[in-house]
Amino acid sequence: MITVHRARWVVPVAQPPLEHGWVAVENGRILALGGRNDAAPSGIERREAHGAVILPALVNAHVHLELSWMRNRVAPAPTMPQWVERLMALRRTVERDPPEPIADAIRELRAAGTGLIGEITNTLAAYDALTHSDLSAAVFRELLGFNVADADALIATAREQLGQLPPVRSLRTSVVPHAPYSVAPSLLRAVASASGDSPVSIHLGESAEEIEFLRTGTGPWRDLLIRFGVWTDSWRPPGVGPVDYLARHGLVNERLLAVHCGQLTEEELGTLARAGATVVTCPRSNLWVGAGPPPIARFYASGVRVAVGTDSLASVQDLNLFSELASMRGLAPSVAPSDILASATKQGADALGFGDELGTIEAGKRAELIAVRVPDDLDDVEEYLLSGIEPTQVSWL
Repeated sequence: MITVHRARWVVPVAQPPLEHGWVAVENGRILALGGRNDAAPSGIERREAHGAVILPALVNAHVHLELSWMRNRVAPAPTMPQWVERLMALRRTVERDPPEPIADAIRELRAAGTGLIGEITNTLAAYDALTHSDLSAAVFRELLGFNVADADALIATAREQLGQLPPVRSLRTSVVPHAPYSVAPSLLRAVASASGDSPVSIHLGESAEEIEFLRTGTGPWRDLLIRFGVWTDSWRPPGVGPVDYLARHGLVNERLLAVHCGQLTEEELGTLARAGATVVTCPRSNLWVGAGPPPIARFYASGVRVAVGTDSLASVQDLNLFSELASMRGLAPSVAPSDILASATKQGADALGFGDELGTIEAGKRAELIAVRVPDDLDDVEEYLLSGIEPTQVSWL
């Protein structure tokens, strides 16, 4: 059966908004779309989304579902190393990540209109819940290891874990490194070699302390590695910034998701742009962990692809991506609203490897569509979607 959804506005993302628009759906796929002057298919079921805008499901490109039990339990900190130490102290109090908060977080994501996530995981604790959900996900099995004897063996073990998971078409797995200050050079190279065509996510350029550590080998990150008992005197500071450091190990390419990037220079952002990489910004989390507000306007000015994530409930109050968009708009009022909306849809889907299925309203793509209730007298629908949409305004078609 063909169903036509009509609304005051349709925001396809791949083209400008359509006033009094419609989207035709058949067998879970988008058949066609149009505006008030375009004829919709006839002789089919019609559904009206009165007072609403239809747009593609949102893409949260960076989240840690397994940390959902930490909600409101890791206080904000003045610096990121201090915040990480608080988080690690809390995590050591449990043997495993409890499943109930993960299930609640998935329901929260869906309620706020999210259809695809980039899940960062050390334990794979969220995988089972994801298999029973409507979410699609790039599941990034994250590796840490600053003092690693056999990087290839570590990757082989992680890949064996992934191979034992029940395969689900909407879930795609890969092995990725955590961050330059927590992963040995040999492990970075091994991930680059083993990643194939899969996307690779890494926390990069997140804090001023990371820049200091890579330049000089000193500072709070080194102190924390020593306290954790993983420091090795064989490590030598590369004396370069985070992007050049990754490039030395073969990770700067079109498959890279560089998460946070608040400390990167214009030159470094330009390098990522030329490589076709993606910056994933999580502005509310950056403020929580003491990393400072990200330079949103500079991201877009550099030409680099920009996606958006919430990060975990350990460092943000909710998983509503619309709240993240409102924060981005506040930090970068000059950026075109269409560009910010694309970051929460198309750019995220492309970066996570789902661009052929999700991220825009186009013929042939999956009909993962949401309707957002909006005022009747709305003139600039894209700007309104950046104003702070609540889950109570969102429904799934």
